[in-house]
Amino acid sequence: MNPTDPQTFNHRTAQISTGRLYHFIDQIPRNYSPTRPPLICLHGFPDSWFGWRYQIGPWCRQGFRVIVPDMLGYGETDMPHDSSAYSTKNICNDISALLDFLAIPKAVVIGHDWGSYTAGRFALWHPDRLIALVMLSVPYVPPKERYTSIEEIARLYPPYGYQAYFASESSTSEVEENLVPFLGVVFRTPEKALSWSKIDELFTNKEINFTDDCLLNECELQFYVSRFQRGMRGPLSYYRTTKTRFEEEKEAQLPANLLPNLPVLFMYGTKDATCPPASVQNTHKFISQLNTVALEDVGHWVMLEAQDRVASEVLRFLSSLGSSQNSRM
Repeated sequence: MNPTDPQTFNHRTAQISTGRLYHFIDQIPRNYSPTRPPLICLHGFPDSWFGWRYQIGPWCRQGFRVIVPDMLGYGETDMPHDSSAYSTKNICNDISALLDFLAIPKAVVIGHDWGSYTAGRFALWHPDRLIALVMLSVPYVPPKERYTSIEEIARLYPPYGYQAYFASESSTSEVEENLVPFLGVVFRTPEKALSWSKIDELFTNKEINFTDDCLLNECELQFYVSRFQRGMRGPLSYYRTTKTRFEEEKEAQLPANLLPNLPVLFMYGTKDATCPPASVQNTHKFISQLNTVALEDVGHWVMLEAQDRVASEVLRFLSSLGSSQNSRM
């Protein structure tokens, strides 16, 4: 497993019971012991299984099977046209079906960004499938009691203006036509971070070279560009599910709190503008067994900016589960 060479990882595809075709990495250690809980990693926007390239090896070398799908709409996984297909209920059903395909009854679910949000919802939709939960950069929020449109959220909290833009249909073609500068804006070092409140005005500005302060090198950037050649409709559709998600969660009467016996680790960068301290603190209301780790001077892309620390903190968390993990498997 060479983080600079995507082909050195074990690639698989599966037609799962929900009817979707998923591409995923399935890295199994030599002499793998089933007493070690499998890890399934969910990436965010606009990412790929490749976002976990620096953690897969360290976790696998410690004896953990690591499964990393391209999420729905990404890479070589199916890309439905209808945005409702990307609701977290549907995505969580897909992840559960992927575990079924792999004959894995329970796993440690690890998510970043949208993957973190999805991992938190997986703990509500499929609580019987989790051994433990790891959330990165996006803290847990409970299901809403009333519907709030993404436009209203952006008005109340301007830094989330990018979400309203991504939810608009016009963003699809604009992002596709400006893919390299868009990725340069998104994968930016925290020291050179720019306000995302009007992100469309940023990446369409031809006078700025966004690759100068990009966290990705040229080879990595081109890999991401290749992953999005099918288009951005799928990845952007996640932002177009606000009402669908609300309705599905209300109908199912999902609880606000996670199961009291579920161990949870939340890790975030202190320079991540999308993760305000108040949101982190609020999480404690809904999670009984919550461990939080603040990564000083780190931004949103914790798996890139704090590669070793993320790997080691998760391993420390897994070791702290002790015998309790076996009783949950």
